[in-house]
Amino acid sequence: MLGNLGKNLTKTMKKLAGMTIIDEEVVKEVIKDIQRALIQSDVNIKLVLNLSKTIEERALNEEPPKGVTAKEHVIKIVYDELVHLLGEKAEEVEIEKKPYKILFVGLQGSGKTTNIGKMARYLQKKGFNPAIICTDTWRPAAYEQLRQLTESLNLPLYGDPDNKDALDLARKGLKEFKKQDIIIVDTAGRHKEEKDLLDEMEQISAVVEPDEVMLVIDGTIGQQAKEQALAFSKTTKIGSIVITKLDGSAKGGGALSAVAEIRAPIKFIGTGEHIEDLEVFDPERFISRLLGMGDIRTLIERAEEIEEDVDTEAMDAMLSGKFTLKDMYSQFEMMNKMGPMQQVMNMLPGMGNKLPKNASQVTEEKLGKYKILMDSMTEEELTHPEIIKQSRVKRIARGSGMRNEDVKELLKYYQVTKKAIKGFGKRKMGGPLGQMMRQMMR
Repeated sequence: MLGNLGKNLTKTMKKLAGMTIIDEEVVKEVIKDIQRALIQSDVNIKLVLNLSKTIEERALNEEPPKGVTAKEHVIKIVYDELVHLLGEKAEEVEIEKKPYKILFVGLQGSGKTTNIGKMARYLQKKGFNPAIICTDTWRPAAYEQLRQLTESLNLPLYGDPDNKDALDLARKGLKEFKKQDIIIVDTAGRHKEEKDLLDEMEQISAVVEPDEVMLVIDGTIGQQAKEQALAFSKTTKIGSIVITKLDGSAKGGGALSAVAEIRAPIKFIGTGEHIEDLEVFDPERFISRLLGMGDIRTLIERAEEIEEDVDTEAMDAMLSGKFTLKDMYSQFEMMNKMGPMQQVMNMLPGMGNKLPKNASQVTEEKLGKYKILMDSMTEEELTHPEIIKQSRVKRIARGSGMRNEDVKELLKYYQVTKKAIKGFGKRKMGGPLGQMMRQMMR
């Protein structure tokens, strides 16, 4: 997430943790590393300098609390100030009435419509039954995109591709869904300079009378997010912000810090393309993950959403290194529910950067391909992958309609995964981490 920001900050924290003496020279060196990482992530230089000054003053002048070492105290100061930079506390959607009306706004290409689907799924998991109204009459594919999303989630949708009156669509949709828990209204994406579209947004807001207006901002635009948020806030009162495309965005830190600076609450962040890849934005958890400290709370919450029985014997075998292709096949469904492996590993303290990049970028398409390959294997091959040599590789490739290279890619991925799981199995399995692993390996 956020390109190299997390990697660089984690490296800085490891360097600090390895220091035997914490003096002014060390503090200044750490601050320079932090400055470099933040500026590369497009965080405003003024914010970076203010942050640096505060960290330096606290690190050099504050006495560590009793029982806390100097370097532990400096690490805590860095953590505290980065959290402060991004807004300090998490704010969720609070459904106070029915129907609770959410109006989505944003620039063209920001990912607004996709995130409406993600938001609907998030609310669905919370026990609500949201309905969606499409008032986007400017983009021809808008209604069709929402139709596909709502059908996959089994949610009601109101819209009419032949009706070009956005206000009429809003009125009719509200009437249609007046008994729903939550109504989400999609509006036309716009450029902040387009007066006609801005006027339309203002008029739709007057018709809908939303309980909350959510502004969707593309995280790749960096600190320009501040200007965008200000422009939209002049037209309608922005209640919350969703920052999208933070998975791999080099400028994501700039977008997060810029929006936080104007004190508009960031409530959600988009962390991938999957319908489940929407997270409540919690600055404490977010910074903890960026610094390589993990985020066990979020991982346990994800694990608890999976409702199958725990296979304790299989989990213990996997963690001891007895991990077969058959085990990996059964765990692909778990991976889909928990999220991409790199996201999961990022939530484990000290594990975020230990998984090789090629192992963390397995797409759903690849998972599907891997399953087809494994369907062409014998029971013996699935249980004892080490017997798969060249002749078996050729037979498996031929039987699955794929290439020899595809079979070798699967075997390489299996070896990397096995090594990562075995390494994790050596870690202490008590307390919340043990609970999380038992849930995760369901």
